[in-house]
Parts: sequence; structure tokens; C-alpha cells
Amino acid sequence: MPTHIIVAGIGTEIGKTVVSAVLVEALQADYWKPIQSGGLDDSDTDAVKRLIRNPVSRFHPEAYRLTQPLSPHAAAEIDNITIELDRLEAPKTDNSLVIELAGGLMVPLNNHQLNIDLVEELSLPVVLVSQNYLGSINHTLLSVDACRTRNIPLLGILFNGRTVASTESFILNYTGLPCVGRIGQEQRITPEIIRRYADMLLPGLNQIVESLKQES
Repeated sequence: MPTHIIVAGIGTEIGKTVVSAVLVEALQADYWKPIQSGGLDDSDTDAVKRLIRNPVSRFHPEAYRLTQPLSPHAAAEIDNITIELDRLEAPKTDNSLVIELAGGLMVPLNNHQLNIDLVEELSLPVVLVSQNYLGSINHTLLSVDACRTRNIPLLGILFNGRTVASTESFILNYTGLPCVGRIGQEQRITPEIIRRYADMLLPGLNQIVESLKQES
């Protein structure tokens, strides 16, 4: 069965796009970023496409392409656009699909709705990307709690960047969530690096997905 996953982060600029590329390569999945804020000449879709080498993955166009690198609701207002959840339907595909959010779970899409409302609407499990920095435990636990309050299924946590064992072990022990994997602090991200992490993550990822299917 195809696996559909949402990649969410505990904040912005924590490596969701790199994580998405690894998951796309591991699952040979399609990729979709519903909203691109700024960077239209070199979007996150373009970045993932450059890092993927399998012949199966397709890259679906964004529903909204906003000119300014701001929170989606603010960027949309500048572009005289209102983001509507009805337009954010996952693309039809028989393949697995990785969906990358624009920013963290509580980032506003318009004056009334947040990223987490989109996640709830799509009804798909989440891989939560965490990165070790001062305050990351708080941000991670708040993100987990927000998902659990809305009964959003969490596949687990993927740590990106510098490893801090005490932080990671506390988060995993406290939440009871599995570790989907770890992506180290690489000086340069290349297709070869993405492939290496994809091979490392795939067995554990398949096991976590299978467990979630059995629970549901």
C-alpha cells in the first residue's frame, strides 16, 4: 500500500526540505509542498527534485506560490490572495506521497486557520522534524501535544542536525514516540548524502508505518 506522510517541523529553518528529500528517496514517493512562500526561482520543490535520483518520484505543483518569504498568511496578503483550505487537496497519485508544510504546525495560513488545520483536514500521519537548540524540547513537546489534542497520528520524530543525546532521549522517553531516524550536520547536501540516509531510514520507517496501520 502507498504511504502518505506529512513532514511537519517544530519551527522554521530546521531542515524539513532535506528530511522530505530523504523520505521521498527512501519511499520512492511523490513530493508536494502545498504552499511556497518566497524563493520562487529556486523553490523547495526544485531543491528536492535536484536531490532525488530514483526514476519513480513525481513532483506536484504547489497550490499557492507566494512572492515573499514570510508566514503564508502575511505573504498571501501582500500578494492580494486568501489561502483557502478547499484548494489544498492532496494530489491524486497511486504512488506514496510526502507532503512538506510551510513552517511549523501553528503557522497561520489565513486569519482563521493554521497549518495544523490543514494537517487535520488531510487526515494523514505526521513525521515531526526536531532540531537540537535551546528551547527545542519545549517546541517539540508542544508540537506533539498539539497533534495529540486533535488526534493527529504521529509516525515519530526525526532529529536533524547536531546530536544532543540527553535532549533526544528525554523527548523520546517523555512522548513515547519512536525515533524515525537521525540526519547529521552535513557540510553539503548532495544526492549521494540523501541516498545514504534514505537507505539507513527505510527499514525503521517501514516498521513504524506497518505498526501504525495495524493500530488503526
